[in-house]
Amino acid sequence: MTTITDLKDQIDTKTLNLVLLTIATAGIYPIIWLYSNYKVIDKVTNTQTANNTYIIWIAVCTGIAGALSNTGADVLENIMRILVIAEAVLYVVWAFKARRSLQEYVLNEYKIDLVMNRFYTFIFSIYYINYCINDLPEVQRKQQILSS
Repeated sequence: MTTITDLKDQIDTKTLNLVLLTIATAGIYPIIWLYSNYKVIDKVTNTQTANNTYIIWIAVCTGIAGALSNTGADVLENIMRILVIAEAVLYVVWAFKARRSLQEYVLNEYKIDLVMNRFYTFIFSIYYINYCINDLPEVQRKQQILSS
């Protein structure tokens, strides 16, 4: 029998650490986090949120945008901006897939209606998903209190 803490325990990343590592690695760590953890999320929730090719495209956008930054050429700077927007869109699309997967998983397995804010999912994407995963035991505790 699985418990609601299994997903949190397998991912084992505090959201503050995720944010700080993102800053320290100039945006590379979220790619590593996503590559390491999307398979765990997919396995636990029995859905597919991403694949290796999807993660590679995020890395490509990040890498090329980083290489084109501060080149001084207006055309290259505009390409860099487009790649940064593409990277952000890829993260947001993944976050909404993960959001749906988490909500269905918690509803089907634990009969809890997990309310995840769409605005926060859009703005904070990967960080909000990590926060919600870490908050699952607290959501279950509150649900048990309300239902008793």
